[in-house]
Amino acid sequence: MKKLLILTLSASLLSGCMTAAQHREAVEDNSADRMTVGKVQREIKVGMSGAEVAQALGSPNIVSTDEQRREVWIYDKISTDNAYSTSSGGVSALILGGYGESAGATSKSQKTLTVIIKFDDNKKVRDFAYHTSRF
Repeated sequence: MKKLLILTLSASLLSGCMTAAQHREAVEDNSADRMTVGKVQREIKVGMSGAEVAQALGSPNIVSTDEQRREVWIYDKISTDNAYSTSSGGVSALILGGYGESAGATSKSQKTLTVIIKFDDNKKVRDFAYHTSRF
């Protein structure tokens, strides 16, 4: 019984001691279908059809034409990462009934990715470019 109490107290102490980075990892979304520079570099090739591009990247945000009336697809993606982490506990919180230490952190950042895909007269990719920023 004494060992069970010690194990329970130890587990309680350790569970309240996650860092902000550990909390962020626990909630971070790493979806495989997310558009990234790496995905664009890996998937998009000159000579691809529009259907192949749409299969790889999904529907574009903007479809327009250039000065020669050739199609141009623009993907403009913005993502916001919010992370909040808080931990409280410690020996004094367990023994004294709530007088423990607590700590917390917040983080917010935004990322943009713009991809421009230019098609030729035969509706095949003739050129593509991308730009990414983080702030």
